[in-house]
Amino acid sequence: MIQVAVLGYGTVGSGVVEVIRTNQEGIVRELNEGIHIKYVLDLREFPGSGIEDILVHDYGVIAADPEVDIIVETMGGLHPAYEFTKQALEAGKSVCTSNKELVAAHGAELLSIAAEHQANYLYEASVGGGIPIIRPLNYALTAEIIEEVTGILNGTANYILTRMKNEGKDFAEVLKDAQDLGYAERNPEADVEGYDACRKIAILSSLAFCRQVDYKDIYTEGITKITATDIKYANAMGKSIKLLATGKRDGEAFFAMVAPFLVGSGNPLYMVNDVYNGILVKSNMLGDTMYYGRGAGKLPTASAVVADVIDAARHKGSTAKFLWDKRKLEVEDFGKCRNRFFVRMEGTKDEVLQAAGEYFGKVTPVEAQAEGEYAFITEAMRESDFAEAAGKAGRIVNRIRVKEE
Repeated sequence: MIQVAVLGYGTVGSGVVEVIRTNQEGIVRELNEGIHIKYVLDLREFPGSGIEDILVHDYGVIAADPEVDIIVETMGGLHPAYEFTKQALEAGKSVCTSNKELVAAHGAELLSIAAEHQANYLYEASVGGGIPIIRPLNYALTAEIIEEVTGILNGTANYILTRMKNEGKDFAEVLKDAQDLGYAERNPEADVEGYDACRKIAILSSLAFCRQVDYKDIYTEGITKITATDIKYANAMGKSIKLLATGKRDGEAFFAMVAPFLVGSGNPLYMVNDVYNGILVKSNMLGDTMYYGRGAGKLPTASAVVADVIDAARHKGSTAKFLWDKRKLEVEDFGKCRNRFFVRMEGTKDEVLQAAGEYFGKVTPVEAQAEGEYAFITEAMRESDFAEAAGKAGRIVNRIRVKEE
């Protein structure tokens, strides 16, 4: 019997307990033995939950028990999750986690510690909830040279943008609805400002390009400045606005960013709506592969964690290989990144197009959807060049990057 301890009995932790207890028959079929949850660690009490007899409040109890084979870390945050994880790995106990913040900050280090002690650090649930993406990058695509990973990685932001598109409402109104429905936190900053997606693309890029990508180096822009008028323009052009997180190679340079983009119907991510996530991987031989599903939620995320627990049990006494080197992969200066831009500018059609030609070069006009302004799309240009041109032109109402088909 594999003995497991679960750290944190919140949404995901309680889901892990539920999945293990409900699917014990399938687990035995996979491992020829069962998984027993010996401890649940939490500071709170949970009367009537069915875990009262295994609930502990001191991590030392778990650390000192030689029978515990695998630890499930669903606490979230950096501390004390980092200290508990490191201590467990150094003791030869495998750790399975859904903690994207910890994986993004210390993934390479913790993988190295796991290898030194014949243990495993597995983190499938840290990106995309129940969508399998870590294993495909680590196993199925190892014969490929990955050129780009782009994804809709935050269900809350995608839900808000989908509602805005379908109903023509402003950001603040839809955000309140999302909070009332439980799709957005009371403090939604991590989701709507892009910080959650930033950590996730740092993890995917580190694995795809085999070097440590520091999420603090990634340019990050959220969706709070997207308006109902922007949505009208997008609908008129047959496009959707999506919060995209991207890591890509361009020759020897590596670029990464998180920002809203206008996405056309020819792109598979166009059809990813509501709370769903989608991840598009471009590689040199296979081309495009798409991974789609629920990016969050109690049971989808818990299912991914339990799959890691089963994998850790299979590799007991050995370490599964992860191509994630501790050496840092430098993110290229964001100003050198090239994008096309949709620009809304105050003025008449003639005034705007004259200014656009003067400062931005060749542009494609977009028929105005709002009084007192006109819009256009630029050719691909450097971020630094666009910023300089926009500063000189003035009168810009908003700008959104355009994803190439």
